Amino acid sequence: MTTDQEYEEFAVARTPQLYRSAWLLCGDRHGAEDLVQETLAKVFVKWKRIDNPAAYAQTTLVRTFLSQRRRKSNHELPYADLPDQVGSDPAAASDLRIVLQDVLAGLAPLDRAVLVLRYSDDLSVEDVARRLGLSPGAVKNRSMRALERARERTPR
Repeated sequence: MTTDQEYEEFAVARTPQLYRSAWLLCGDRHGAEDLVQETLAKVFVKWKRIDNPAAYAQTTLVRTFLSQRRRKSNHELPYADLPDQVGSDPAAASDLRIVLQDVLAGLAPLDRAVLVLRYSDDLSVEDVARRLGLSPGAVKNRSMRALERARERTPR
């Protein structure tokens, strides 16, 4: 099997999980799709030198998200003329997803990343710390404070 075939199999297998994390981080389908695409492109460039592709892809996804949020040019403005009809987004149909999206959108990007990695991707404090370049204590502290803010934002 060639390296390209191995990468393609990896990308097909990991895209759903990467998309789920990206959607939770970005809060919208289009942003999540763009983030996954950019992540997979970065993974492809380093594919031959990666020991743990799944971990590398997840770390790349989160770091790319955080990097995009730091850029000042990241804020796109919508075009003035909108289409007559809007397509439905199946992911937005669930009330729970809408509430989760609103709660996560109200958090700082790094707090959002910590919560997604800890509770959606079920990573340990040490793994989250390693992927985000933080100390385990900082991850615990951010988790605690981000959960507190998230609970304050959750409708009762």
